[in-house]
Amino acid sequence: MVHTTQNLNTLLSSLSRNIDSDGFYNATIGQDQDRISAIAQCRADVELQACRDCINNATRLILEKCPSKKSAFEVYDVCLIRYSNESFIGTMSTDPRSIYYYNRDFSDPQLFFNQYLAPVLTSLRTQASAGGKHKFAANCTNDLSARGCYDCLTAIYSSLPGCGCYAKWGNYYIIMPSCIVRYEPYSFFNESLLAEAPPPLLSLPQPASLPPPPPGKGDKTARTFIIIVVLAVTVVIFIVCIPVILMKRTKRKLVNERESKDGLLMIQEIIRGDDTSSAESLQYDFFTIRAATDNFSNDNKLGQGGFGPVYKGKLSNGQEVAVKRLAANSGQGDLEFKNEVLLVARLEHRNLVRLLGFCFVGTERLLIYEFVPKASLDHFLFDPVKRKHLDWERRSKIIRGLARGILYLHEDSRLRIIHRDLKASNVLLDVEMNPKISDFGMARLFAMDESQGITGKIAGTYGYMAPEYAMQGKMSVKSDVFSFGVLVLEILGGQRNTCFINGEYVGNLLSYAWRNWREGTTSNLIDPILRGSSGLVSDIMRCIHIALLCVQENVADRPTMAAVVLMLSSLSLALSVPSKPGYYMQIDVSPNISPIQGYKSRLISESNRPAKSKSICLSQNEMSISEFRS
Repeated sequence: MVHTTQNLNTLLSSLSRNIDSDGFYNATIGQDQDRISAIAQCRADVELQACRDCINNATRLILEKCPSKKSAFEVYDVCLIRYSNESFIGTMSTDPRSIYYYNRDFSDPQLFFNQYLAPVLTSLRTQASAGGKHKFAANCTNDLSARGCYDCLTAIYSSLPGCGCYAKWGNYYIIMPSCIVRYEPYSFFNESLLAEAPPPLLSLPQPASLPPPPPGKGDKTARTFIIIVVLAVTVVIFIVCIPVILMKRTKRKLVNERESKDGLLMIQEIIRGDDTSSAESLQYDFFTIRAATDNFSNDNKLGQGGFGPVYKGKLSNGQEVAVKRLAANSGQGDLEFKNEVLLVARLEHRNLVRLLGFCFVGTERLLIYEFVPKASLDHFLFDPVKRKHLDWERRSKIIRGLARGILYLHEDSRLRIIHRDLKASNVLLDVEMNPKISDFGMARLFAMDESQGITGKIAGTYGYMAPEYAMQGKMSVKSDVFSFGVLVLEILGGQRNTCFINGEYVGNLLSYAWRNWREGTTSNLIDPILRGSSGLVSDIMRCIHIALLCVQENVADRPTMAAVVLMLSSLSLALSVPSKPGYYMQIDVSPNISPIQGYKSRLISESNRPAKSKSICLSQNEMSISEFRS
């Protein structure tokens, strides 16, 4: 221990004097158990001397606040330092993490986020991961690769997905060991140091001016010749190109018709293998559907999905249907169309929306479903008035129905299907408030002996996607389990995961639930409407416990849906203790002032004591969130 302390002091004392012109330095000292690695980095808009002063202050504070710790990192004003007895240089680390923000009201926070904040943050992520010095608002430590930086910033955006409530914050400052994101309502960086001078223009010698030739008959003859040549060439090009253009159009039309025919034949061939239905019974005439929806009238529009609008229709026999009209000329629309037809047509469960048929003509792709009159779950759950209709009995029925529907997809159908986009807006409610899972456009089919896979194309909704899928593309049945857990917490809390507000706390629902679970105040999570219901609080608390098991960060710790259904149906079954959820965030808030103002940062910690820096001390075996407070 003596050698370790000496190595740490020696290493930290060397950081400021060895910082390079880019404001970065990393080093390792010692061997085996006495080995210590450290990095120091400053913002790109900071002068070298100011950077060194900041590193010195951060070094002093980290030794004061984190004595005898094997790992720690300190963010102070415009710099950060980090050390550990474990090798971390070049490795992305996203835990522990913390958010600092202060409240500021905007007239239209959703508009502010969608039009201004979200595009800026997305652009910053791309630019920061691409390399270069200008990474002052979205910043990764320089030891990371471009991919590592992008993944780290994705972890931050996954924790705070596009939601208007975050636009109510006058700023936010999210800190992870490997990356930081910050925005402010004022300019907080040194623009003069970031300004780049444009490259000098080459000065080419001017050619000597020649006297103009004397006018004569030659000019007129040359001009006439040029006009004749240009006209002749234009006519030739026109004669040659028109047939080529017509041929290409005809060929494209034939290809489209052939692809449509081939796609339809493929769908018909697969559906004909089903003993209970035929392709003929599932295929609808386009003009029939157009008449049923009154030519896709806006008055019949039920909503707008990711790939196109959904309309209410009434067939000639009086049957009401819901028609999803996929966007024309959309490759994603074609993929979703085939997914839904090939998967949903072969599924039959009371908690899955039923596909009645399809229409495939030219560029038109229509999916016809049973009409579910009560709209989607989010219309009730997140509306302060309609939510009153969701008492404990109805919410319990919705939770159990969802669990049975997902279990059917994973294990009980003839196919093994991962939905990948389970969320409140994709849960429809019938007249009796029974849930029906919808929107299988992003679903993935697996062989019955498969349970996981990897994809390079992430599809889904941030806030519901499991962290290993959102960041690494690893999908499995446990990905749906995570989404189910988020849904259950939303159903019990009555608020969105990504827009959770409780008093002064604004953050994600998972972090709030975990904090209250650890502090023994889980009842704080329960929707006030449920607290006065006839349902037993113990039953609600058990559902919260099950949800926390589903959203655990470690994939292996999450239960299967079969285990979840058993836990929900058997109250005598003992439940294991959950571990930290994915996207856990430590959040500190001051209602009136910005925690960071220029180079003199000031934050109000949970104990309301001012601090000039943010220190995170890590114990020997785990990263301790409880020691984060100043």
